[in-house]
Amino acid sequence: MSRYQALAEQTQQLIDDGILRAGDRLPSIRQACRTHDISPVTVMQAYYLLENRGLIEARPRSGYFVRARLGHKLSEPGMTQPESGSTRLQVSDFIFQILESVRDPLIVPLGSGFPCPRLYPLDKLGRFLAGSARKFAPQDTLTGLPPGHEELRRQLALRYLAQGAAVSPQEIVITSGAMEGLNLCLQAVTQPGDLIAVESPTFYAGLQASERLGLKVIEIPSHPREGVSLAALDDALRHYPVKACLFMLNFANPTGSLVPDEARQALLALLRRHDVPLIEDDVYAELHFGQRAPLSSKAVDTTGLVMHVSSFSKSLAPGYRAGWVAAGRYAGLVQRQKFSLSLATTIPVQMALAEYLKQGSFDKHLRQLRQTLARQEAELAGAVSRCFPAGTRLARPQGGYFQWLELPGQVDALLLHREALQQGISIAPGPVFSAKREFGNYIRLNFGHADVQPAVARLGELISRQL
Repeated sequence: MSRYQALAEQTQQLIDDGILRAGDRLPSIRQACRTHDISPVTVMQAYYLLENRGLIEARPRSGYFVRARLGHKLSEPGMTQPESGSTRLQVSDFIFQILESVRDPLIVPLGSGFPCPRLYPLDKLGRFLAGSARKFAPQDTLTGLPPGHEELRRQLALRYLAQGAAVSPQEIVITSGAMEGLNLCLQAVTQPGDLIAVESPTFYAGLQASERLGLKVIEIPSHPREGVSLAALDDALRHYPVKACLFMLNFANPTGSLVPDEARQALLALLRRHDVPLIEDDVYAELHFGQRAPLSSKAVDTTGLVMHVSSFSKSLAPGYRAGWVAAGRYAGLVQRQKFSLSLATTIPVQMALAEYLKQGSFDKHLRQLRQTLARQEAELAGAVSRCFPAGTRLARPQGGYFQWLELPGQVDALLLHREALQQGISIAPGPVFSAKREFGNYIRLNFGHADVQPAVARLGELISRQL
């Protein structure tokens, strides 16, 4: 064990034993260096590791503090065990029926796919959009055509560079949100009848896109903390004609899992051996609770296999429908698909986002958003711990805004969904995240909204009625 790992384990033990409690300040880096006779780099590595485990948090100009871990007494769900073999999809009608309910503004949105819109600088973005509309010139109608607005692509390339990834603006294609990006990527590398690999559970929109394109899927087991099983994926790639992998590596929807850096590198090495592209749905990466962002897959992609899909919808501008694909070796194919599918993303929106990124407020907004989401995650975990029955298992994410819960085995999540709606509460039931409609006793909850404790208490009562 390295010295930084030893310090991290020692500190975690102090937290587990209750000697260090939520809100306590950790020794400064200078103090820790003197106490343990180690270098500042070693202390920083230990603190980063504890951040990634969700145990501590950095506060600007204040130091490191023990993070509130309410609900820690709940164990987490284990590795999933999906049925083997490929699946031809018939999920769209089922998913639509379930999710249509979250549109009602009077419903407590625990099942929503978005956090509270008041968390975003929509007024400021509106001023940028108005300014872009006033400045919009006839020749600007051409600048937004695929691959997209040049300055926006340049700003995105600069953000990749800050993450250690040398991504050329020429490989970035601006899209009308991440969903269009996923569709473009799938169309670029598959044909109807082809097989793709997805996590189990997986984001339902990926299942819908695959169904629309006539694809089959094979579900790969995943862990709610560390993501997709590399051993299971290796086995699938050796035995099935997988044409692409559609994964969320950072704070996956619905589990909140984060693939560790070493596992991410091993995953990309595995895909290189099989020459299988990775379509990475990465809309939550900016919402990390630790000081450091997760390792960028583009930073370790040496052969252009990663088709990195993201958007501003979750981190900055919900409703603006602006996303992108950093498509690697497939950039030309994705660009041609964009031409044939929708031609262009709204040009004033592209111009407004480019100007917003240039003026430098994005990172300040993100720091505030991350702090709010981390606090609300702890609050929701505490409410679940107090209100849900024994046998509940909870996955604690290190970013994003979703918690994944395994309820006692006799609980029917679809029935719970219907009963909760009658009480004015939405949830996302587990079966919508599976091609085979598994996870019948699982639910996903959104902690992107404040003051949900009464709704959680009511959910706990409804769950207990089924026991």
